[in-house]
Amino acid sequence: MDAPSLSLPRKRGRGRRGTARRKITLALAASSLLACIAFATFWILSLGPAPRGEGLAYSTTVLDRDGRLLRPYTTPEGRWRLPATRADVDPRFFDILFAYEDKRYAQHHGVDVLALGRALSQLVLNGRIVSGASTISMQVGRLLEPRSERSFAAKLRQIVRAIELERALGKDEILALYLSLAPYGGNLEGIRAASLSYFGKEPRRLSLAESALLVALPQAPELRRPDRSVEVARNARARVLDRIAAAGIVPLDEIERARREPVPAGRKLMPMLAPHAADAMIAAAPERSIHRLTLDATLQKSLEDLARDRARALGPMISIAIVAVDHASGEILARVASADYFDMTRAGQVDMTVALRSPGSTLKPFIYGLGIEDGLIHPETLIEDRPVRYGSYAPENFDLSFQGTVTVRKALQLSLNVPAVAVLDKVGASRFTARLEQAGGALVLPKGEVPGLAMGLGGVGVRLVDLVALYAGIARLGTTITLSEHFANELPIEPPRRLLDPAAAWQVANVLIGTPPPENAAGGRIAFKTGTSYGYRDAWAVGFDGKRTIGVWVGRPDGAPVPGLYGRAAAAPILFDAFARTGKLPQTLPPAPKGTLIASNAKLPPPLQRFRGSSENSAALRIMFPPNGARLELASGEDGKPEPIALKIAGGTGALTVLVNGMPLPENQAGRRRTLLFAPEGPGFVRLTVIDGAGATDSVMVRLQ
Repeated sequence: MDAPSLSLPRKRGRGRRGTARRKITLALAASSLLACIAFATFWILSLGPAPRGEGLAYSTTVLDRDGRLLRPYTTPEGRWRLPATRADVDPRFFDILFAYEDKRYAQHHGVDVLALGRALSQLVLNGRIVSGASTISMQVGRLLEPRSERSFAAKLRQIVRAIELERALGKDEILALYLSLAPYGGNLEGIRAASLSYFGKEPRRLSLAESALLVALPQAPELRRPDRSVEVARNARARVLDRIAAAGIVPLDEIERARREPVPAGRKLMPMLAPHAADAMIAAAPERSIHRLTLDATLQKSLEDLARDRARALGPMISIAIVAVDHASGEILARVASADYFDMTRAGQVDMTVALRSPGSTLKPFIYGLGIEDGLIHPETLIEDRPVRYGSYAPENFDLSFQGTVTVRKALQLSLNVPAVAVLDKVGASRFTARLEQAGGALVLPKGEVPGLAMGLGGVGVRLVDLVALYAGIARLGTTITLSEHFANELPIEPPRRLLDPAAAWQVANVLIGTPPPENAAGGRIAFKTGTSYGYRDAWAVGFDGKRTIGVWVGRPDGAPVPGLYGRAAAAPILFDAFARTGKLPQTLPPAPKGTLIASNAKLPPPLQRFRGSSENSAALRIMFPPNGARLELASGEDGKPEPIALKIAGGTGALTVLVNGMPLPENQAGRRRTLLFAPEGPGFVRLTVIDGAGATDSVMVRLQ
């Protein structure tokens, strides 16, 4: 009876003590948990904000008009690090990448819990790491904060950073960081640098074998570098192919073909198209990381190959420069500044497109253009090609022969020297120089020299880019614009500059398109002119169709003569090949402008039927009124039409012919009168030209308002 009553108090004591212990245990556990949370929070806060790649230094890149890579430069640390996005890479690469690296990339939030649990269980069961659990987000976190140690704390850091990155960035942004930063051995970072270096192409189109190798390399980039060990790289690629074969995402026969594909045994050179233009762009704006030019990468490469091949065929130390432009916009489509940038024997790093060289006969079209504009000549005008002397200067033709009486058309097409000098003598060398400079084509005379007749045959210095701009002015029917290779140029747009009257420019183009082409080339498609400087130092060919103008220079950069090097044989074939390599059929030239005089020699006004040089002409012919550059107010008659304007002429011999904007007056006979009237069509610019019976001329430009 007593025992039960004695045991009851003891049970109640033990219950109270057990409850107290449980409370203490729970309190300790809660305290430990809070301490762990506090420590973890403190540790995470001590890591600082997660880097997002904002301050990364990427390779400076120069792109073409369509965004294609022309030339990249290494970072200041000497690394090739090219930015890349998902759109820059072959879509199948991502199927392989996710299957091999991160199957649930699209679903997880930085950490793949299933993969992490599997890795931990394998570690416990095997006592060693059997498989990793790093997601792409974790790898990006490690790449943004590179550390050499491999520890539990480092793995925790990657997990934290991955979660932070997933909260701050989108999946594609994280993937872009991986594509730009993943290591591929040596100084290669990112898939674009690796693809360009190992395969010589952008990663937009990769084979299965190439994709598998690029997935395998970042796992152990230095160990698996194909340029160091092809066998190790092949084995790594094979493991990736085995994994995707097991996943069933690629047919087995395609995987077998990929296994047999060779592994690249070395690295290729990075792209280096338009190196001179790229260097100039970098020097002009070193603070920018991406530069875009108007060049077309495909055409640039084709013309660089053309220049390299032709220079080697022409002989040692020969270089070639080519400039191709769209003359409607002034955009430079290709600029080959030398035959080979790395060839020191050809002075490859010297930019010959901006070097001053003697233009030879390439200025003749502008001489004849001014002569046509002034009413001195017409393409069908007869002109003498005979020995002549201007003081101590006696021009000769290239072949030391003379053709006698020829048309201006034939004189230009055959590039005869004597007729060109005769027209320049009438036009005036100083006026000719001023007109070309006004149009943007600076002519550089030897020190201490003044403009003279010899400049018509190459006695000046000119740059290839300026010469191309002037020829583009002919193609544009008389106006020039500044050439540019800066894409979407933010500089103010300059108005077109006057080179020739539209009718004169069209007449010159019409003559040049009939120039006999080089052997094995079709004629009548490209208007072109060749030139050879004194002593065979420079060979030129410049031509245009209705869309493009291309100029070619051939010679030695040091200016040494090259016997037998002349424009028609050396430069003209390259010019026609360059047009062929544009991939477009030649465009037709524009139609003749209104008021263009098209007639045979017999139907020309008498003064235009035959050109007479200065020694044969009277110098006294002058238009006294209106003066050149005058502005005249138009008065309306009773019928509402403008009243006639008086034209007063002094001097001259014989009957006079008056041209209004290149067209004879309706009555076509001024006779011997020195004052006559002409009826203007309306407001605008009018060029008045008078020609006497001996061929002397005078011309003025007035504005009617």
